[in-house]
Formats: sequence, structure tokens, C-alpha cells
Amino acid sequence: MSSKLEELQALLAPVVVALGYECWGIEFSAQGRHSMLRVYIDKEGGVLVDDCAIVSRQISGVLDVEDPISVEYTLEVSSPGMERPLFTIDQFAKFAGEQVKIKLRSPFEGRRNFQGLLRGVEEQDVVVQVDDHEFLLPIDMIDKANIIPSFD
Repeated sequence: MSSKLEELQALLAPVVVALGYECWGIEFSAQGRHSMLRVYIDKEGGVLVDDCAIVSRQISGVLDVEDPISVEYTLEVSSPGMERPLFTIDQFAKFAGEQVKIKLRSPFEGRRNFQGLLRGVEEQDVVVQVDDHEFLLPIDMIDKANIIPSFD
């Protein structure tokens, strides 16, 4: 996790929790004037648009005062949705048994993209079965990971 992302997590997660939500994760994409700060929130029973609006207003106030982002950016507050992103080792453990799509920051065993069955975690590694091969992917190498929804 980048130091900017760690700073934003430390600043914003307590605000989300104080409002009664779980801070599922934070993404920050610095792209000049097209930069995006996305905060995922969750709660028992699911997240409604009004929940996102409440959290967005509160976070906007904190960001205006603290000013941790020096470039122009768009703030988006969202539920994790069906293609739920996974950020932490605990989240990977919780969703063992699900199909996942994982993209790494740099190649591991010659590839950056993995899609398969999330078997679980071993210490700081995420265990993914792709076809008949198991990969232990270090969590700090994962750039993006999402659940692949099933519609059974």
C-alpha cells in the first residue's frame, strides 16, 4: 500500500466507522485533473444511496480541512457491490470459496493476471487455484482483486 493510500486510510476510516459503517477499502488514482478517490463502505443489510451521501458529506468536510490531496480529484463513496473488491488479508480469508480475478503490480511466475477459485490465505499469501495449479500470491503484490459474482 502506498504511503498516500495509508495516509488516506488513517484519515478517513475512523470517520466512516464513527458514522456506523465499515470502511471496506479506499482506492486513490492520481491522474492529474482526472484523479479519483473512491471510498467503499459496507453495513449489515447493505448500503443505500442515502448512506453514500451521508458518508460523502462527512468525508468531504474532513478532506477540505485536512487537505491531504494536492491535485484536483473526484470523491466517490460506494458500496462494494457484487464485484466486491478485496483489500485486506482478512477479506480474502472471509471470501474463500469464491471465484476471484486478481491483478498483480508486477509479474509472478511470468504472469500478472489470475482468475480462479480463492482457496484462502496462508500468512500473508493469498491462495488461488487456477485450473489445476495453486498459486500463493503475496498480498503486497496485489494491485487489484475482485470477487466474480455467480448467478446460480
